[in-house]
Amino acid sequence: MPAQSMAQLAAKKCESCADDVPRFSTQEAELQLQRLSGWQLSDDGKAIRKNWKMADFMAAIEFFDAVAKIAEAEDHHPDLHLKNYRDASIELSTHSIGGLSENDFILAAKIDQLPVKLKKSS
Repeated sequence: MPAQSMAQLAAKKCESCADDVPRFSTQEAELQLQRLSGWQLSDDGKAIRKNWKMADFMAAIEFFDAVAKIAEAEDHHPDLHLKNYRDASIELSTHSIGGLSENDFILAAKIDQLPVKLKKSS
C-alpha cells in the first residue's frame, strides 16, 4: 500500500475491521510513519505509539477526552496511557488482525490535528 500524506489520511474514515483487512508489513508501516510526526513503530511492528508531555493533568485529560470522541466516531479505539500525571501516550493497532491497518494511520492523523497543551520548556 503506498504511503499517504497526513491530510489524505485525516480526510478518510476508518472502515469496519474484519479478519480480511489488509495488514501493513513492517516496511509499509515504516514508510507511512515518515508522513506522520512523532509516531513510532513498536518493536514487534504490530502497533504505533506517540508520547506527549502535557502542560498538566487537566490538559492530559482534556486531550484524552478529545481523542475518545474521535475514536468513538471512527469506531477505532486506541490504548490511552497516562503516567506521572502528565506523560500521555497513545498506542494504535488493529486488534482483530493482530497488527496495523490503514485505520491506525487514519486515527493517528486525526489525533495529530487536535489541539495539545504541552509542557513549556524550562
